[in-house]
Amino acid sequence: MHSASKSWLLLTGFILFYIIYLLFGALVFSSIERPVEDKLRNEMEALKQEFLNQSCVNPASLEHFLVKVLTANKYGVSVLKNSSVSSNWDLASSMFFANTLVTTVGYGHTTPLSDMGKTFSIVYSLIGVPFTMLVLTACVQRLMFPLVFAPVGVLQRSGMEPRPATALHFLLLLVLVVLCFFVAPAAVFSTVEVSWSFLDGMYFCFISLCTIGLGDFVPGTQPGQKYRSLYQVSVMAYLFLGLMMMYLLLRSFHKMADLHGLTTFLQLPRCEESDLDEDREPIVENQQEEQTRPYLTEKAASKPLEPGSQPSYNSINKG
Repeated sequence: MHSASKSWLLLTGFILFYIIYLLFGALVFSSIERPVEDKLRNEMEALKQEFLNQSCVNPASLEHFLVKVLTANKYGVSVLKNSSVSSNWDLASSMFFANTLVTTVGYGHTTPLSDMGKTFSIVYSLIGVPFTMLVLTACVQRLMFPLVFAPVGVLQRSGMEPRPATALHFLLLLVLVVLCFFVAPAAVFSTVEVSWSFLDGMYFCFISLCTIGLGDFVPGTQPGQKYRSLYQVSVMAYLFLGLMMMYLLLRSFHKMADLHGLTTFLQLPRCEESDLDEDREPIVENQQEEQTRPYLTEKAASKPLEPGSQPSYNSINKG
C-alpha cells in the first residue's frame, strides 16, 4: 500500500477510534453517575418541600434565595459560617489561581468576578501559557541527559541490548514517577485534607498532572486550615514539578517508541526528527551536556543529515 494512503487510513482509524472512545466513556459515565444524580435530586426536592412546609417562606422567595446562593458558591463564596475562608483573592490564593491558568489545569473553584478580571485572565493566559510551556521544555531538556540518556547508557554498557535497555529504563522511570508524584503526594493530601481519602488524593494528583482539572477536589479550601498560604505555594511547586516529570515521561516513551519502530509503524514523526534542533541548540546552555553529547557545528548544521547521524538510544554506548 502507498505510504500516503496508509497514513490517511491510519489517521481515519485514529479519528474513528477517538469518537468510539468518547461514546464509550459517555455511556459508562452516564450509567454510573445518572442514578446517583437522580437520587441526590430527589433528596434535595424532598428537603426543599420539608423546609417549605415548616416555614412561612413562599416557593418564589426560596427559589430566588437559592439562585443567589448557588451563583455565589460558583465563584467560591459560601453563605455557610464555617465554610468561607477569609478571601479567595488574597496574595497566595491569587497566585494559586494564576498558576492554574498558566499550567492549563484550571480547577474552576475560583473564577474572576468582574469583566476587567476576565479580560486580564485572557491576556495573562495568552502570554503565560506558552511561556510556561517554554520553561517546562527547557527544564525537561536539562533533565533528559541525567535521567534518560545517561541511565540507558549505563544499562547498555552493562551488556543489555538497546531495546531491552530502553524498555527497562522507561519502566523504572514510570515506577519512580508514580511513587514520587502520585502515591506519596496522595498520602500527604489524604492526611492534610481531613475530608479526603487516599483514593481522593490519587484522583486529585492524576486529574491535576494530566491538566484535566475538574475542580471537584481542590487543596487549601478547608475552613480554618493552618498555614494555608504556605500549603498553596507547596501545591504550586508540586504541580510544576509533576507536570515537568510527566512531560519527561512522555519524551522518554516517544524515544523508546522510535527505537522499537512504533512511530514508523503508525506513520508518526520520530522524536529525534521533531526535536532535533531543540536537542542541538538547547534553550538553556548546559556545559556538562555539551561535553558529553556531540553537537553539530554551524557548518555541518547546514548540510543534510544522514539517517545514521541522528542521535538515538543506539548512539549512547558509543561514548
